[in-house]
Amino acid sequence: MQLGGLTLGRGICIITGASKGFGWALAHEVYHLLEPGSVLLLVARSGTLLQELKEELQSFTDKQRLVVHCIAANLSTTEGVNETVRVAGQEAVNEIDNVLLINNVGSLGPISGFQSFTDLERVNSYLSLNISSPLTLTAGILQTFPRRPGLRWSVVNVSSIYALQALPSWALYCTAKAARKMMFSVLAEEEPNVKVLSYSPGPLDTDMQEEIRRLTGISHCLFPCKESAAKLMKLLLDNDFSSGAHLDFFEV
Repeated sequence: MQLGGLTLGRGICIITGASKGFGWALAHEVYHLLEPGSVLLLVARSGTLLQELKEELQSFTDKQRLVVHCIAANLSTTEGVNETVRVAGQEAVNEIDNVLLINNVGSLGPISGFQSFTDLERVNSYLSLNISSPLTLTAGILQTFPRRPGLRWSVVNVSSIYALQALPSWALYCTAKAARKMMFSVLAEEEPNVKVLSYSPGPLDTDMQEEIRRLTGISHCLFPCKESAAKLMKLLLDNDFSSGAHLDFFEV
């Protein structure tokens, strides 16, 4: 499948949080847009779910020349980030024209009043996965694939409307999304050769939304992950946005 005849070329794509939900849908979209000789790195905690995804993708016989690696890693740890960078580095010797990193991994965290967050270790654990991890992973992948003529670089930060809007009892989630938005805006300013996009995928039919309903009673009109993933891919292929932009599912 191609969007308007466009493809991602021969490249390497790293997707974190790939084992289910939006990450799973992104893996399917990317797989069909990469050209033969490309590499897809799927990262998540569950090696079993990743392997199931890999087998599902490789059932498309016309894409057997695509290399798919499953990386079972906890990205809130140094070991998880380093292992992802190491596996990506093994592909750095190959001739590719595109590097795409999609920072999708993230968690909802506790939904609770501001004064409940007195446990520093609990807060730091959340921020490690949701802020420190995408920062160090992106920095590591940038070093692994340094600037050279003909190499296109794209970084996606999977964001939320709550990167821009405060919501009572969502202190950690809003803080993490806002911090990530600024973090990747800084990357866009520092690295003009890297196209950076923060993308808010909208309310999706995922496990996270089920958890939100259970904890808060809040219910949204949910959209299929595949629909939002296709919108993100179209944005990347059209390439008609300013680096560092924050775009929402409902805006595109």
